[in-house]
Amino acid sequence: MSDVNRRRRAAAAAEEELREIEVLIYSAEDLKNVKHVTKMRTFAEVYVERSVHVARTRVDEHGGAAPVWNEVVKVRFRRGLPERDVMAALNVDVYAHSHLGLERAVGSARVLLCDALSGGDAADPLDNPIQCLTLRVWRESGRPQGWLNLWVPPTGRFLSRRESLSFSVRERAAAAAEEAEEEEKRVGDD
Repeated sequence: MSDVNRRRRAAAAAEEELREIEVLIYSAEDLKNVKHVTKMRTFAEVYVERSVHVARTRVDEHGGAAPVWNEVVKVRFRRGLPERDVMAALNVDVYAHSHLGLERAVGSARVLLCDALSGGDAADPLDNPIQCLTLRVWRESGRPQGWLNLWVPPTGRFLSRRESLSFSVRERAAAAAEEAEEEEKRVGDD
């Protein structure tokens, strides 16, 4: 095999390598209620390239038009995309869940990758502020309807454990109860 063919194959393989970033999808507010009879149960789909990978949050059962997911999702996309395509964006689509499998679009938000990942230096992790972003949610009709709150670490990875990023009192109480239960098991086994 010639050197030219090897270089082409190596370039094609490098092009297909994926990069993974973490995004904390925290909450949304003032969303349009697209469920008029029942309470709206929402989830979010997060992607950079829909054809490569789509990450999905859990369904918020109680929030209605102001859901709180507080969930870190991992989004994958082609490694060289942010450098090659200045219009590459992190997209978040919010849907109303249905038991019948008919999800209705609530709205979408997006932020350019070059803006979301700006300032990150993996070599100096202490100088990487996590960006708290509040994005406008847009309906399919083009009207603005609500806000989406998310966190994006500029390096693409959270350096501390997810629990330390959580604002949820319920999650902290559940974690404390779980730790107490594990401690009881350990004491009971001794």
